[in-house]
Order: sequence, then structure tokens, then C-alpha cells
Amino acid sequence: MNSSIPDAGRLRRSRPRGRGWLIASLLIAGLVVVPVAALLWQATRGSAGLWGHLAAHVLPHAMSQTAILMAGVGLLVAVIGTSAAWLVTAYDFRGRRVLEWALLLPLAVPTYIVAYAYLDLLHPLGPVQSVIRAMLGYESPREFRLPDIRSMPGAILLLSLVLYPYVYLPTRAMFLTQAANLVEVSRTLGTSRREVFRRVGLPLARPAIAVGVSLALMETLNDIGASEFLGVRSLTISIYTTWVTRSDLPGAAQISIAMIALVVMLVSLERWARRRQRYTVSAQRARPFSPRRLSGKAAFAAFAAGAIPVVLGFLTPALYLAVEAWKRFQFAGLSDRLLIEARNTFVLSAVATLIVLICGLTVAYASRAFPHRAMQVVQRVSTLGYAMPGTVLALGILISVGALDRLIDRSAREWFGFSAGLVLIGSGLALGYAYLARFLAISVGSVEAGLSRIPRSYDHAARALGQDMSGTLRHVHLPLSKAALAAAGLLVFVDCMKELSATLLLRPLNFETLATHLYGEASRGTYEEAAIAALAIVLVGILPVVLLARIGRNDQERNDLVPK
Repeated sequence: MNSSIPDAGRLRRSRPRGRGWLIASLLIAGLVVVPVAALLWQATRGSAGLWGHLAAHVLPHAMSQTAILMAGVGLLVAVIGTSAAWLVTAYDFRGRRVLEWALLLPLAVPTYIVAYAYLDLLHPLGPVQSVIRAMLGYESPREFRLPDIRSMPGAILLLSLVLYPYVYLPTRAMFLTQAANLVEVSRTLGTSRREVFRRVGLPLARPAIAVGVSLALMETLNDIGASEFLGVRSLTISIYTTWVTRSDLPGAAQISIAMIALVVMLVSLERWARRRQRYTVSAQRARPFSPRRLSGKAAFAAFAAGAIPVVLGFLTPALYLAVEAWKRFQFAGLSDRLLIEARNTFVLSAVATLIVLICGLTVAYASRAFPHRAMQVVQRVSTLGYAMPGTVLALGILISVGALDRLIDRSAREWFGFSAGLVLIGSGLALGYAYLARFLAISVGSVEAGLSRIPRSYDHAARALGQDMSGTLRHVHLPLSKAALAAAGLLVFVDCMKELSATLLLRPLNFETLATHLYGEASRGTYEEAAIAALAIVLVGILPVVLLARIGRNDQERNDLVPK
């Protein structure tokens, strides 16, 4: 009777048969590497004599502007995000529960939409300065006007108001999991609550702050619309104008290599900041410290301080967009052009999301089935695109896909006697490729998190019942990871809708999305024409914020259940 039972040792040593999954994962990782290789190849070809001009006049100014922008944004998001996280964690006051999720709302507004909104609001003839002049008794902008928002300080402030949740979210999670005994010991030694934050809370949360700041800086590097609207000549703008205006592809590739070096430095900084994170993990099982109850003026001041980033980073631009969109709708209704652009945006984002989910599931599942070092390298390579600015990634794809388009066209001429044209770029496949390479990391990370909750004993049981890798995925893993796939799909869909830099470079001719429509109208100064498109992007962008808020609320409830 024992002979019919599979040998346990042999079952443990058995490898799942799934070479197809390995090959598919390698191909997906290769798709992410191709744009970087194309940039390196193009950068070595020279730039038809223009590289000397770029190195002498364009690159130094762009580097200095980018460095100043990143330094300012990094400092401000660290201050705003950390302060907000400590405020809603260490203190209890009326409205704290609302602030906990409301502080995430600026994530719903892309940076270029905030810049677009404030450029109109703070224009010398706009509503804000008009009201101030009326209150002070001035009649003309020549008599009184506020400092121009089109400046480096303006760009730093507006970008920080949108990007601070990248610091707030991980830092608040770290504060929630810190041990109560550390805080209580500090309090028994006569340390004030402010000193507890400076000497205990802040050092323990330093890795989370560094991670959040690095993410915010990557988004700053990726920005193209806000920087251009606000007059900051960053590296991203230099890449775009070098290629589009000067038609200097090698020069743009060389500037892109400089940006990749900055990204590598940021990723290295983030990993360096997390090198000691194991010392804070042990605090996750300890009970969180009890927040201090505030009342009266102190409670009002705390709520007001926490509400300022929400009002400036979300409510003000969102209300402006709602008012302007309603005015535009009353005047002209929904134009056919806007409806076509909305359809383009939805179809493109939906198709790209489906492809990204399939590829992310392939990589994450292969990594689970083959947990050796080589597969871990493949998984890391497949997620590199998210760390690259969209403009850089799009330029690398433009080079590689453009070469393939030329090969297809030449082959069609030789074999069939007609010109195929730009098949891949003209059909939008190149743009879908950019979305895949850039957002694959979101899909891989979310799916991997969902699969990690499924015990590996389920895999062994399925194999013992005769299921191969595909059958195990279909019958076991997919039903148990639907929530993770849905969350990943939502995040990818919204990011595809908001993506501007890659869409500007790779969209087919006469093909517009809501993001490119907004960019074009704002570039021409016709802000009212783009209000409906901007509001639609913001409304869809709220969906992942709601998801993050629910996750954070569930984490808070689990912490509240810990015995105190």
C-alpha cells in the first residue's frame, strides 16, 4: 500500500515543468532592456556636431536646474510628509480620521494638472490676484502683482504639494508600527513629545523617509508638463526639445544617459537608506503607542496644519477644474473631439493594462515557481522601467522600434514592391510597448504580493494531483489572487491614463489622449479648453487613492486589535 504514495523527498526535490514560463519571463525582461541598449548605442554615434553645443550650453544649465529642483522638492516633501505622518499618528483630535486618508488625495492629481490649474489661478489677471487687488484698492496689475509662479520656487512648491504623499504613506506606516515601550521610556525620562519625535520617532523612520523621498525625486525627474509650464529647464525638457525641436536624436540619447546615471544614484541612495531597516522590523509586532488627545485651540490648530497640504495640493486645483469644466460645458457642451480623445485614452489604457497584467503575472509566477538567484535577477531587470523617466524610456523605444519599422519597410519594398510605412509607431504599438516597460513593475509587485499569501503547500498538492504549472495557476493561484490582480490593474490603468511624457513622444499622428490634449491647450495658454479633460483625469485618479486609503484603514484596524 505504501508503494502508491509518492516519495516525499522526491516530491520536494521535483522541479515544476515550465520552461515556457522561464522563456517568456526572459523575453519580457529583454523587452525592458532593449530601450536602454538602444540609448547606449545611439549615444555613441555622435550628434552631427551638435553635441559640443549641448555639452557647453544646454547640459550644464539643465543639470543645475534639475539638481536645484530635486534638492528643493526632496527637502520639502520630506518635511511635509514626515510632519503630516507624525501629526495624525502621535495626536488624536477631531477630524484626524478624515485627514488620515485625505492627505493621500494629492496623488490623484498629476503634477502637470496642478501646474496648469495654478498658472490660471495665479495669473496677474486671474481670480486670486484680482481679488487681492480689489481688497487693497489697486486697479491694475501694474500697480500690484504677486511673484510669478513661473519660477524655480514655484515649481518646487507645486511639485512638493503633489508628491509629499510618497513620504507620508511609508512614514506613517513606520510610525504606526514603532514600539510603544520606546516612546514610554522616553516619556518617563522627562522627554517632551517633540523630543520623542526628534530622538526616537525620526531616527526609526529614517529608512521609510528616504524611500519616499527617492520615489518623489524619480517622479520629479519624470515630469515634463509641470516643469515646462513653470519655466524650469530640466533634463527631461532638454531631452524633449533636443529631439523634437533640433531633431538631434544622438544628442537626446546622450542627455538621457546622464538622466539614467541620476536614476542609478537615487536607487543606490534608497537601498543605502534601507540597509539597516532590519533593526526596525522587530517593532512591527509591538503595540503602537497611544496618540495624545488634543482639544480646543490645540485640536483646531492640528487639524488646520494637516489640512493645508490637502487644500493646496488637491482641493484648490480640483475645485478650479470643476468650476472651469462646468463653465465650458455650459458654453459648448462636450465636443466630439473630446469624446474621441476620451475613447482613445480608455481603449489604449485598457489594452495596455491587460498586457501589463499578463506579463506581470508571467514574471511573478515564474519567480515563484523557480525561486533561484537567476530568476530573481530576471525579475529585477523586468522592473527597471519604472525607475526610468518616461521621456528616457520613450526615446529608447523610439530608437529601437524605429529601426525595426525601417527594416519592415525595406523588406516590404524589396519583397512586395510597396512601402509599409511606420507600422509599429503609426499603429500605437510603440506607445503600448512604453506603457508595458514603464508600468510592469507595478504589476509584478502587486501580483507577487498576492501570490506570497498563498502557501507553497498548495503548489505541491496541485502537482501531486497531476497539475502542471499552467493548471496550478488556473485552478489555485488565479482564484486566490483576484484581489491583487484587480488592485494592480487599477493602478496600471490610472497610471496609463496620466502618463504624459511617453505619450507625447510615441503617440501616432493625429492621435490625442486626454493628457496630450491638456498639454497642448496649456502650452497655447487656452486653459479653459482643457478643463474637462483635466477634471476627467483627476476623477479617475481618485480611484487608486481610495484603494490606498482602504489598505491604510485596514492596517490601522489591525494595529488597534493589538493588545495594549
